[in-house]
Amino acid sequence: MVERFGKDDDFIELMKEMYPKVKAFHTYLYNYRDPYKEGLAYINHNWESGTDNSPLWDEVLEKMDVSDARDVSDLRRDLQNVDASQRPTNENYKRYIYLIDLFRKNNYDDHKIFEETPFAIQDVLFNSMLIRSNEGLIHLASMIDEDAADIKAWNEKSIASLNKKCWNEEGGYYYDYDLKGQKQIQIKVSNGFMPLFAGACSKEQAEKLRNALLHSFRAGNYLMCSSSAVDEEAFNPIKYWRGPIWINVNWMLYNGLKRYGFDKEAAQVKKDSLQLIEKTGFYEYFDPRAGKADNDRGLGGNYFSWTAALYLDFIHQNGNA
Repeated sequence: MVERFGKDDDFIELMKEMYPKVKAFHTYLYNYRDPYKEGLAYINHNWESGTDNSPLWDEVLEKMDVSDARDVSDLRRDLQNVDASQRPTNENYKRYIYLIDLFRKNNYDDHKIFEETPFAIQDVLFNSMLIRSNEGLIHLASMIDEDAADIKAWNEKSIASLNKKCWNEEGGYYYDYDLKGQKQIQIKVSNGFMPLFAGACSKEQAEKLRNALLHSFRAGNYLMCSSSAVDEEAFNPIKYWRGPIWINVNWMLYNGLKRYGFDKEAAQVKKDSLQLIEKTGFYEYFDPRAGKADNDRGLGGNYFSWTAALYLDFIHQNGNA
């Protein structure tokens, strides 16, 4: 995306200012969130993934003893504007707060938190974003005459480890890895497509991801792309991150499909995204089901800023096609 901007002096000065700050965050992730120096950062809370209520977290969260966890149900503003059937439950929130309190108890010391937390997951989405961001930093470094050798080394290790630990050849898909349980979390969610966006998969892997998109996420001619595979037991078309379409994920998926030459599928993702927004509104997320009335698809909050921002980007990428 950097190519969209010119090389005028103001832009170069901005990049010189921002580059070390972004790099410092990457340095933190590799130093403090990669305990085995594999090149994969772990997340210690489902909120860090962005996919808050994904079925990916169910097993880990359900094992927590939250008998003494704080009850924050009276503080939930989300339920004032959105039907509870679309949102995480109060029991979910007890587990979210349990983790927050664990961080506070350990004074936000990553080493102590890792020793004690039951939640330490190498998330495909998070690490794909890290790889893509490394790629951006490497490009920026070339523009401002910075040495990016260390970032290139990080990225090579991250890509290798993502494919070693999270790719499942039998399933033809990328799955999150539970560091505490020492196993893949073999649930197909839209996170698994994000190595396309990062450019981290081979052509053969990309083809298998394309097949998964068409056969597991679009069953019954559903709009693309549901946040959980339609054939997953946990799929729920209206529940937060358990089935609905998110435009931010679709934007990354679109660009990932384009990156690997899957122009037909990318065009369909873009078409479905524009249809949802133009016929429904700038909602937070959308019901993906086939045959659903357009005016009933909008879920969560309306007038959502990233939906609006990415709509603008969609319509300015290669015209409206």
